[in-house]
Amino acid sequence: MSRGAITEDLVRAQAKRLKMPGLARSFEALARQSREEGWTHEEFLHEALGTEITSREQSAAQHRVRDARFPEVKTLDGFDFELADGIDRALVAHLAKANWLSEAKNVILAGPIGTGKTHLAIAIGVEAARQRRRVTFWRAADLVRALVEARGQAELGRIHRRLQRAELLIVDELGFVPFDRTGGELLFNLLAERYERRSTIVTTNLAFSEWPKVFGDDEKLTAALLDRLADRATVIATKGKSYRQRRKSPADAKKSTSKGSATGADPV
Repeated sequence: MSRGAITEDLVRAQAKRLKMPGLARSFEALARQSREEGWTHEEFLHEALGTEITSREQSAAQHRVRDARFPEVKTLDGFDFELADGIDRALVAHLAKANWLSEAKNVILAGPIGTGKTHLAIAIGVEAARQRRRVTFWRAADLVRALVEARGQAELGRIHRRLQRAELLIVDELGFVPFDRTGGELLFNLLAERYERRSTIVTTNLAFSEWPKVFGDDEKLTAALLDRLADRATVIATKGKSYRQRRKSPADAKKSTSKGSATGADPV
């Protein structure tokens, strides 16, 4: 084995021992570039350490995205603003910078089913996570179920503390499943606790006037929740038909209509 190969193996071993995977992956290429361009030792060291820092930042961002437990990773690049009805692209881009999290502001995405609310919520959450913010995603029904179970096991304080550590809590599909009074109160207490401390994104298919039926028809509790959520919140109203319906080709639409007629069902 040549002297150079031995040295390379030693550097890899040292990088592994120091837990510097970015350096282990890049030092050979950097060494070649250094020789070709005549870098000083200090310049080589600067580039090598910079590569390790970048690697660690990328790894931390990936961990944040994974820890958020998104059902799937959605991005703003994958959102079709051309089909979006009334959504301000510049406003969404501003929210993706995540500066508003430092001010504990909220975002409410409200509109019909299938108009991109969850996609936008996840995409904004992914950008925040990539900026190493603590983000956690919950379906509203699953969150309430977890709170009810935690209360029954005297673990409510623990789950509250865990959720409060999240700089951004995404509560998706509020309104799909109504809660009983207990569930509504538990969700209210959680969100009230975050008021002016942490940020929350809520997606819902309901108008604000319809929220009481989700919270056991408790209008006072619902009004108090809306007062806290909507205070200093950005409200984005999505409109129109479901993306899935609008993305159907004319042939698909005709086929669907023909199928409905053949079976005696109404066209979708």
